Amino acid sequence: MKRFLFVVPPLAGHVNPTVSVARELEARGHRVAWVAHPRRVRPLLPENAELIALDDGVSDEVWRPVVERVSHVRGLESFQVLWQDVLVPLARGMVPGVLDAIESYAPDVVVCDHQAIGGTLAARLRGVPWATLCTTSASVVDPLADLPKVKDWVLAKLADLQAHAGLPVVRDADFSPSRVIVFSTEALAGAPGPSAPYPAHYSFVGPSVSDRPDATPFPFEALRSGPRVFVSLGTVSNTLGGPFYATVVEALRDAPFQVVLVAPDGAVADVPDNFIVRPRVPQLALLPHMSAVVSHGGHNTVCEALALGLPLVVAPIRDDQPVVAGQVVRAGAGVRLKFGRLSPSALRAAVERALTDDALKQGAARIQASFASAGGAREAARLLEEMT
Repeated sequence: MKRFLFVVPPLAGHVNPTVSVARELEARGHRVAWVAHPRRVRPLLPENAELIALDDGVSDEVWRPVVERVSHVRGLESFQVLWQDVLVPLARGMVPGVLDAIESYAPDVVVCDHQAIGGTLAARLRGVPWATLCTTSASVVDPLADLPKVKDWVLAKLADLQAHAGLPVVRDADFSPSRVIVFSTEALAGAPGPSAPYPAHYSFVGPSVSDRPDATPFPFEALRSGPRVFVSLGTVSNTLGGPFYATVVEALRDAPFQVVLVAPDGAVADVPDNFIVRPRVPQLALLPHMSAVVSHGGHNTVCEALALGLPLVVAPIRDDQPVVAGQVVRAGAGVRLKFGRLSPSALRAAVERALTDDALKQGAARIQASFASAGGAREAARLLEEMT
């Protein structure tokens, strides 16, 4: 039996993929624990999961100002907010707790989410083997290749974190030099550059979606026969969707298909007859009943849809979402719209195309096939096992 310690930020999209990998490792006879902020992470883990708690105050100090600012930033400014106001203070706040967790739990391998940089610093300080999990393929395709000044700014932030921790400064310190596991495939992510292949220690395993129970109630009996469209802005962006939800309702009211819209309570005052509106849904259980997906381009939702061959309509807002949306379009698996200038007519036309365009269905099916052959959580667990 080996011990694996997962280090994750307090974000659902970064925690959820680790659950399937952890269950696979446990099925192979290993012990698994998470070190994270319990208030936000505990509800996302299995009931009997072993969680080593970090200080929730750190999470709140980082989270509260970001939530307040995030609705006002787009593009490069959102990228700056992510690093300056989230990743850097979160890393510094996590290091002491992760160091203590490594000391007490004695893991054979530390498995760090790409944005849990405090975990990578702590693993290096303790001299423990560590792997990187990329919960978004945008992390590995170098989206800053055409923005050298921004890239240098990020590298400077990483250098400061390493120096502050008393570590020698290395380039790309947020990626493990031994094992990087990407929850996508090259069929979707594309090549890293025009001539250079991905490093040999990078492994694309497809989405990690197996064996992840979700007890969220949903009226499955209310689903009608015929096409159905799933609409969601994910867990972080759903509070920004006031005008978006209104556009969805106006565009798809009385459409000849059913719409399942994930939106906060009260976001839709007059729910059309062909809509089901819920603040939260069991997404993995619900998607097999859908015919197409409308999304903000969040990596988890995109990959969960494409794992079922569902064409997408993507309206990215910020962070990695424009990169992921670009991947979907290049793969021929979806249509991209502008979130800030979304009209009901454009949305209606895009949804109808996603439901009827054979080329989009074929593109989604190609990505689905690449995911099916990549191995998912089982392959990720195997790769981690190889490190011990």
